[in-house]
Amino acid sequence: MTAAELSSFKQKALQWANQFDVCCCFNSNGYQDQYSRYDFIIAASAKTQINTNHGKAFDALKDFYTLNRNHWIFGFLSYDLKNELENLSSAKLNQLDFPDLFFFVPEYLLLIKDNKPEIIAGPANLIEVISSYKKQEKKPSEKPHIESRISKASYLTKIEELKTSILKGDIYEVNFCQEFFAKNASIDPYGVYHTLNILSPTPFSGFFKLKDNYVLSASPERFLCKRGKKLYSQPIKGTAKRSIYPAEDNLIKSNLKNNSKEQAENVMIVDLVRNDLTKNAMKGTVKVEELFGIYTFPQVHQMISTVSCTLDPAVHVVDAVKHAFPMGSMTGAPKLRAMQLIEEKEESRRGIYSGALGYFDPEGDFDFNVIIRSILYNSTKKYLSFQVGGAITYASNAEAEYEECLLKASAILKTLTAEIINTC
Repeated sequence: MTAAELSSFKQKALQWANQFDVCCCFNSNGYQDQYSRYDFIIAASAKTQINTNHGKAFDALKDFYTLNRNHWIFGFLSYDLKNELENLSSAKLNQLDFPDLFFFVPEYLLLIKDNKPEIIAGPANLIEVISSYKKQEKKPSEKPHIESRISKASYLTKIEELKTSILKGDIYEVNFCQEFFAKNASIDPYGVYHTLNILSPTPFSGFFKLKDNYVLSASPERFLCKRGKKLYSQPIKGTAKRSIYPAEDNLIKSNLKNNSKEQAENVMIVDLVRNDLTKNAMKGTVKVEELFGIYTFPQVHQMISTVSCTLDPAVHVVDAVKHAFPMGSMTGAPKLRAMQLIEEKEESRRGIYSGALGYFDPEGDFDFNVIIRSILYNSTKKYLSFQVGGAITYASNAEAEYEECLLKASAILKTLTAEIINTC
């Protein structure tokens, strides 16, 4: 296939998959690192599935994995699963109604690597079926009225309160998030995802449909992957807005790399991730593969570090995910106290936001992103939501943190052709 043919095929594949109650798509958008396996994955129609809320969700997933370990398994983990890992709760209203955990074995599965489609599950003529599928015109989406769950004044106050907790020694760092939402939102999820992926192509882009619930993700962050005997986690901490002028953009990139505040935020989470991985690791194998790497995306430069370990053979792959969940970059350090303060200070339930989306493969490997920079949508309730946040340390400036939230929301707002109607 030519590049144009391949691009058209990918669009058709997702539109074709979207006719089923359950489907997902993962698109690396050409970002390939040494841990990546595939350029594009499309999975559709659940042959079998697990859909559960917290309690013993990880145990249920382990049983499901054991029964289906010779198959590909796709799904997501909600941030609210923290409540079965620690003595925590989520008291805010669940506006979106995503389950805490959902995984499925697909009836149809197609992978693309090195521009070559490969059928894993489904009929031998699946490529022809998709190729002949009549590509649908994007359905018009109404411009949603985006509201802020928290006023700017309240946001600034809460940042100062969190800095007081840091000064008292409760925590070193906390990831504080805010929700933007729209009621009575009428959008075409496929069309919105397609536009988002054009405006903000990222290495862990994903589309996930579970009946009337959708995740439309432009995530740049890997939570955890297993490759052979090794685990890799790649926390992001450190963000800088790009410039359209190359010389200025390079200076911004250099300044980010050498910014002591951003480095401090990053290394705190690297240490937390290292601690999380020790629960899975052969003794003495936890290693920082890269510290303070700078990676460039359309709207931002990001500081990304890579932490690895050799997986202890006695640790089940589901437990490997469980022991590291939720991603340290979305909690803070120490992890438990940070999550307690998140529940106390944030105005919205996170739910699936800051959870993980990904797959297990038949070889026992897996790859999960962090659900950030993502539009979450319930088409029955017509409720649309996206959350953004950042790492708060004692050195944080509340105004600057608020502006960083708006920067992280910029691609989503542009995708929705919307503005926030109540930020004051």
